[in-house]
Amino acid sequence: MTVPPPTVRLLVCGSADRGDDGAALAAVARVLPALDEHVRQRLEIRRCEQLDVTDLVDIPRGTACLILDTVVGVEPGEVVTLSLPELAAHSRGVSPRSSHALPIDQVLGIAEALRGALPDGRFIGLGGHWFGFGSVRSRAVRLAMPAYQCAVREGIVALAAVPVG
Repeated sequence: MTVPPPTVRLLVCGSADRGDDGAALAAVARVLPALDEHVRQRLEIRRCEQLDVTDLVDIPRGTACLILDTVVGVEPGEVVTLSLPELAAHSRGVSPRSSHALPIDQVLGIAEALRGALPDGRFIGLGGHWFGFGSVRSRAVRLAMPAYQCAVREGIVALAAVPVG
């Protein structure tokens, strides 16, 4: 029996017109064309201005989730990679937080309560500094973009290669 290839829901958070908040969008725009076709075929990509419970609740079993966002609560330019359970638990102290309305740990907690469990997956965040109007990014984020793109690529490839249960 052949096992179907795993799928990955890629949740790309941010606004291109809000400074550093557009970093995840820019990273994905650079990474996707360079991925092997068989990896790209396993992706479902959703753009989210802000992470919402509905983005997580309907993730089917057997589908992993990769959340990409620019965050506060870590040094600007720092790349943070966490499993979703680590992120849900970690957000209570000094940790990455979205610059959006509802904190990530609360979104994950609600999704977990509605689903019965968190989806398998990871979060890759980039510490941001400036979230004002415009497309110009802070120096820290501009300098960190190669490392962030590398982390995004590695995250996609790893999740696409691992069967999810």
